[in-house]
Amino acid sequence: MWFLWLLSFASMAIQMVFITLAIAAGLYYLAELVEEYTVLTAKVIRIMIICTTVVYIGLWLFEGMPFMMIGCGLLSNGVFVLLLGTFPFFSFSSPSFILGVVMVVVNHYLAFNYFATEWHPFSEVLGYFTVCLWLVPFAFFVSLSASELTLPTVNQQQQGHQNSPSPPSTNSSKD
Repeated sequence: MWFLWLLSFASMAIQMVFITLAIAAGLYYLAELVEEYTVLTAKVIRIMIICTTVVYIGLWLFEGMPFMMIGCGLLSNGVFVLLLGTFPFFSFSSPSFILGVVMVVVNHYLAFNYFATEWHPFSEVLGYFTVCLWLVPFAFFVSLSASELTLPTVNQQQQGHQNSPSPPSTNSSKD
């Protein structure tokens, strides 16, 4: 009896390794697709934001979820639209990126508080977290590496000239 018990734990460990490898391979493949098709990825993320916004409105109208939680989610979607303005280039110190991260944390806090006080089946809670809280930020997370292999554009070259130091002056003083 103890041998079968040990065998089950060994098989669970092996399955966890395989699941981890499968997730890693899937993320790698998604990152490769995002790097190859950045314009299409931006369109897909925009559609995700629109769909999430419709879901938030539906949750407020049909399920009576708190307006504070729904409003915060809609505000975070607005911030995500601002992040798409510079897609696939992200500046980690930009106000829109910092506000996006803060909004994700606040959304999670509000959702945990709501679902701690109101009972819902696990599938509904998981559905809310997956569609409303994780889908769009996960898409941005996967696309963080897309800017590394993107060709420079005219706009970036102009920004580079504005940020580069001015050339040394050619005036030479003769003593």
